[in-house]
Amino acid sequence: MLVSLGLTERSDALYRLVLRRPDLAVSEVAAELAGSEDDVRADLEELTRLSLLAPSWRTDGRLRAVNPKAALDSLLAHQQAEIAQRHRALAESQAAASALLSQYAELHPAQPAHEAERFLGVEAVRAKLSEMSARTRRESISFHPGGPVPAAQFKASEPLTEDLIARGVKIRTVYQDAIRNDPGSLEHARWLTERGGEVRTAPSLPMRMVIADREFALMPIDPADSAQGAVLLREPGAVAAFCALFDSVWETATPFGEPPRRSLEDPGSQPRELLRLLAQGYTDEAAARRLGISLRSERRLISELMEKLDAQSRFQLGQRAVEEGLL
Repeated sequence: MLVSLGLTERSDALYRLVLRRPDLAVSEVAAELAGSEDDVRADLEELTRLSLLAPSWRTDGRLRAVNPKAALDSLLAHQQAEIAQRHRALAESQAAASALLSQYAELHPAQPAHEAERFLGVEAVRAKLSEMSARTRRESISFHPGGPVPAAQFKASEPLTEDLIARGVKIRTVYQDAIRNDPGSLEHARWLTERGGEVRTAPSLPMRMVIADREFALMPIDPADSAQGAVLLREPGAVAAFCALFDSVWETATPFGEPPRRSLEDPGSQPRELLRLLAQGYTDEAAARRLGISLRSERRLISELMEKLDAQSRFQLGQRAVEEGLL
């Protein structure tokens, strides 16, 4: 097959036909290949440009193939010329990139290796995430707290994710259990797992964070308001601590595809997490935000807990939870 040398499958088939049956007319070739004469003429022009056909067909209408050895030499010469051009273009691109990096380094002097960097605003954080993604080589681990994410946000992240997967980067992500009730979030989770990523869910997450190769950790300046910006940590001790946090949550989180943990007897279930949040003094609104669910859903969960523990008030609910060893 000459496809590897730059021919289309149709042009390759046409050339082989002319080799077997010289002096065919254009109309006969079109009939043999079940194509239109216009398509055949376009392929003939391409084969003639590559010196695989004698140009005389343009005047007498008869097709004559050039000697295959001469034709192959011509094709290889074309390909070598294209490769040389690509090498020149690559060298020019590398030189331009080096010049741009030098200019950036002059305008943004390097900070100490382990100093934290701050990125203010959503756009600055997105730009840093894109840069981190391009530099990641082995593993990307992340927490994504909050409830369902808009479909447009998932779509915007998919090209970066596909690039990571294509480069063999292992992806592990923890969302909150609340995404299991949202069709768009479920679709994205399926999309990710079908491509080799690993997804788990937990009742609540401590903060939003992304860690690359266990060397860089990006997390919000204010965990309660990630729109303010983010801080990038490089100091090995700090990064190791957040990696340990991720690993501990990952171990107890529920793999995507398995049913969420709903039992009150399960320490890692959503009802147990809600009990812990209420015991810590969270308001209903704050607890709902932490669980990534609506206030209505949070209050329904409380009603179910009070019914299961036979409690008549919030205070009694706390008492019963302690008596039952749930807190």
